[in-house]
Amino acid sequence: MDGRMGELMDPEARVRAYIAEGNFPSGAKLPPERQLTEELNLSRTNLRKALDALERDGLIWRHVGKGTFVSDDATSRAPSNATIELGRQITPFRMMRARLAIEPAIAREAAVNASGETLTRMARAIERAKAATTWNEYEIQDDLFHRAVAEASDNLLLLALFNQLNEVRRAVAWGNVSRDSAHPSPNHSSFVEHDAIFAAISLRDPTEAYDAMRRHLGSVAKRLFGEV
Repeated sequence: MDGRMGELMDPEARVRAYIAEGNFPSGAKLPPERQLTEELNLSRTNLRKALDALERDGLIWRHVGKGTFVSDDATSRAPSNATIELGRQITPFRMMRARLAIEPAIAREAAVNASGETLTRMARAIERAKAATTWNEYEIQDDLFHRAVAEASDNLLLLALFNQLNEVRRAVAWGNVSRDSAHPSPNHSSFVEHDAIFAAISLRDPTEAYDAMRRHLGSVAKRLFGEV
């Protein structure tokens, strides 16, 4: 990145350009924050704000204790060909059944292994989801909440399974969901359900975390399909 051009960019744009110009492939680990602050001439606060924004946009994801990684969306917003093909072969109902089979177990592990940082990330996603003024904003925070639960499991294999499941979910749901309002209502059922999942994980209650996640996904399935 040209030094003078970099100085004219806002922090988020600098990090975006750094990723693009560095040709970081999907799944690549970014340098540590100390190195990024030096290379991009940013304060630690501004760097973290930029990384938060890129994570909300789905361009990066972070794993506590492991680092910051480039997501598939950093190079393309569209699902991969393999994901699209799988999305064509599976119905939304089957997709939800897969989530019901996997995500409660991830929540159970999160209750055992969650760090303070992942709990903070869950709480932040919950707060921002409740403040969302559009469904798109809500869905970004909903995704970040569920991803934070997966990260809290402290198990890279479970996180990889979640990422694959989530990518297929986006492909399956493409164009299938209609909304009756411009944004979630204050009494949107997922708000209370996310609070319950977060509370169970915070209290280190694996059984309740499993049950709370299953109730939540069952509620989503009922809204979408009228049955679980």
